[in-house]
Amino acid sequence: MGGYIGKGQPISVDDGAVETVDIVDDAVTNAKIATNAVTGDSIAANAVGNSELSDNAVDSAEIAAGAVDNSHLASGIDAAKLTTGTIPIARIADDAVTNAKMADNAIDSAQIAAGAVDDAHLATGISASKLTGALPAISGASLTNLTSTFAGLTDTTVSASDPATNSNPSATGHLWVNKTSGESYVCTSAVTNNNVWTNIGGGSGNVIPSYNVDFLVIAGGGGGGGDFGGGGGAGGYRSSWNSETSGGGASSESALSVDGGTSYTVTVGSGGNGMTSSATGHTSGSNSVFGSITSLGGGYGDGAGLTTAANGGSGGGDNTGSSPGTGTSGQGYAGGNGYAQSALYGGGGGGGASAVGGNGGGSVGGVGGAGRASTITGSSVTRAGGGGGYAGNEANGSTSGGAGGSGGGGAGGRNNTSNYPNVGPVNGTANTGGGGGGASNRAGDYPGGNGGSGVVILRMPTANYSGTSTGSPTVTTSGSDTILTFNSSGSYTG
Repeated sequence: MGGYIGKGQPISVDDGAVETVDIVDDAVTNAKIATNAVTGDSIAANAVGNSELSDNAVDSAEIAAGAVDNSHLASGIDAAKLTTGTIPIARIADDAVTNAKMADNAIDSAQIAAGAVDDAHLATGISASKLTGALPAISGASLTNLTSTFAGLTDTTVSASDPATNSNPSATGHLWVNKTSGESYVCTSAVTNNNVWTNIGGGSGNVIPSYNVDFLVIAGGGGGGGDFGGGGGAGGYRSSWNSETSGGGASSESALSVDGGTSYTVTVGSGGNGMTSSATGHTSGSNSVFGSITSLGGGYGDGAGLTTAANGGSGGGDNTGSSPGTGTSGQGYAGGNGYAQSALYGGGGGGGASAVGGNGGGSVGGVGGAGRASTITGSSVTRAGGGGGYAGNEANGSTSGGAGGSGGGGAGGRNNTSNYPNVGPVNGTANTGGGGGGASNRAGDYPGGNGGSGVVILRMPTANYSGTSTGSPTVTTSGSDTILTFNSSGSYTG
């Protein structure tokens, strides 16, 4: 390179004349290089290495936009070298970011754009516990596994008939709809084959299991005979309570099973009428009834113009011979025989629930047959005694009418003489089924005593008592039982 170059004179250097060997190490500094003077085209590939660059010599101002691509980056660049927000989405290749590249909990709600997570991005089986807040309105057409009828529900039965006690639901609260009648029921007590279904619709009548009701059913007593009258027989006596004996010496009967919601008739028999004149006016007692249980009325007593006393629950007493009425098996006994000799007379007593009527004797009437005691009401009460027979003495001697049988039987009358004034017969006691007393033969010939009316008594566990009855029975309790005493006809609904 020849020639002298004076101070201040420009230097002209040909392109490519200055080579690397002509430049002293570290001779070219940042100050010697104009901004943007060195471009990629001016630097040979791999000409500038790390050793040729001083620390921090190249900053962002020296690097043209887009000049550094993947080929210029070494592997293993520390993420700390990247400032927040410096990598735009365009710089990230599709599928370049995998789960392995993301730290745990690196993405929270702030990193997820609104609406970015759709059905395609949700896995199946998301737990309902992950949902918070209120759900938006959902079209019914989008809901599945729903039933559109009552019949499709697991706790509802739709049937053409009412439920029965053996219609067994899974639990109380089960609904039963009768699609024929439109009535509805709900199970209020679920016991296998012994369920209670309560009517909750516009209809009436619940479906309740059957249960046992103990009873004492006594019919009306027979009327007493007149003019040599025998006593009336007691009303038939039937009992199931506490193994107590029924009438006529029979064993206790079985309690009556009643169905819930079913009405059972209760009939209280009236007492028979006493004879009012020869072969006139006399009647037997009327029957008493509870459901299928019937007790027969007591037979009337024999009297003038008759040939025999009447049969019945207990038979009527004969007046002057041996033709008393017979009792009914399981209900009562026969009446007693009469007596007539040498102007001395005695009518037979009517039969009672626990004994035959007494026979009449000379001037002495036969006693009425004894009644029977029961504790069905909680205390012992004797009922269904026969009526006493008349007593007569045409020789003006003493007479003694037959006493009424224990349990409401009426006493027999005695004739009127100068020494012994007439005593009329006595009616049987009301609601005991006692027979009426027989009338004597003189001034007190008629009428015979009337029989007493019957009674129907029911006893059941208070837990089963429905509270539904007619006829105004007297309602009492004893221990865990409820007792209904019917002195007049009515009904009980189970």
